[in-house]
Amino acid sequence: MDLGAFSVSLAVKDIEASRKFYEKLGFSIFAGDQAQNWLMLKNGEHVIGLFQGMFEKNILTFNPGWNCNAEKLENFTDIREIQKQLKAQGVKFTVEADENSTGAAHSMLVDPDGNTILLDQHV
Repeated sequence: MDLGAFSVSLAVKDIEASRKFYEKLGFSIFAGDQAQNWLMLKNGEHVIGLFQGMFEKNILTFNPGWNCNAEKLENFTDIREIQKQLKAQGVKFTVEADENSTGAAHSMLVDPDGNTILLDQHV
């Protein structure tokens, strides 16, 4: 099962301070709008999202259909297929993608330790 690009979405208190910190670690902005309180930063293939005031906890994010540069992949496992496979294994979702839809969709689940996982397909 190919989950697509991976990033960590961090719930930050001060996006400016967080941006400066991660820039010291070699990350640079490649998407987002700090005025809207969200930025995406990269260091090689490693991606971190900074989100101020948008959610309470950090989120593990997978983007089916995208590579680490947010470029569409020619071949990928659609989010509805991923969701179907996981549900068949007994995984419970807190938010489900409409299995009768196509294109962009998202679903969410929580791991045994309470970490939120977002499957966020933009294509």
